[in-house]
Amino acid sequence: MNPAIYGLWPALLHPLTADASLDAAQAVAHARAMLDAGCDGVTLFGTTGEGPAFSVSERMALLEAMLAAGIRPDQLVVTISTVALPEAVALGRHALARGVQRQMLMPPFYFKQPRDAGIVQAVSSVVQGIGSEDLRLVLYHFPAISTAGFSHAAIAELLRLHLQEIVAVKDSSADLPHTLGLVKAFPTLSVLVGAEPHIAPLMAAGGAGTICGLANVAPKLMCRIVSNPAALSVDDAQLMMRLLAVHSVLPDLPFVPVYKTMLAEQSGNDDWLRARAPLCMLEPREAQAVRQAYRAIGDLLQAC
Repeated sequence: MNPAIYGLWPALLHPLTADASLDAAQAVAHARAMLDAGCDGVTLFGTTGEGPAFSVSERMALLEAMLAAGIRPDQLVVTISTVALPEAVALGRHALARGVQRQMLMPPFYFKQPRDAGIVQAVSSVVQGIGSEDLRLVLYHFPAISTAGFSHAAIAELLRLHLQEIVAVKDSSADLPHTLGLVKAFPTLSVLVGAEPHIAPLMAAGGAGTICGLANVAPKLMCRIVSNPAALSVDDAQLMMRLLAVHSVLPDLPFVPVYKTMLAEQSGNDDWLRARAPLCMLEPREAQAVRQAYRAIGDLLQAC
């Protein structure tokens, strides 16, 4: 197994101030809470973290705040996905200059359905632009967001071009056979999953772990699952599914505002009830339903 990345790396929610700016102090405190709960590291500016909604300078500043607060470079994955490839290069160089080697990159997500050749060229140009053999790149496969993913052929070609720099794939397709297929096809890569119910079967098949959203509200639960996936208890499996079911208490709830509402309810801090446009927070009846569903889990939440 490739040891470049392994275990639990929460896809960090990012708190905002009243004017929708990043709240660095609260973000650092949240990251620290994840690490104190036993997570291997945290992931900045992924999909759960509303990453593409923030500017390059905002993303650089928060990374620097994390490091200044004592969070180690090896405890961070920084997502460098952008529409403009030179901005991804700038983010990657900035992170690497500060010792953050683990970086995650989505396929181009503005032009719809690019061909494999274009995806390979885009990723390769970012790797070449960053220009360091110290880079440890995680390919971020999430076709529901980017409309295009990393095919096996594209991954194979990227490994041919950049075998040292590309070390992992994060699969957020929520398609377990696809994820297991990546493990089988690319034994030199660390394969991580986004769908929480797939963590145990992935790791049983040789997968590396997870970058997921649920850890924001249940880090201890997710640590137990990742640390011993072969012995996942019935109680922990049920608790995980009940927490995930909060997302569907009403139809068509956007997942990031649901997680932020859950975290506000858990922490008693309604500052979490802010999102960066184009996302917006839940309508009052939606928020009430999410809070009630979360509270209904009751005493089980102490295990989160």
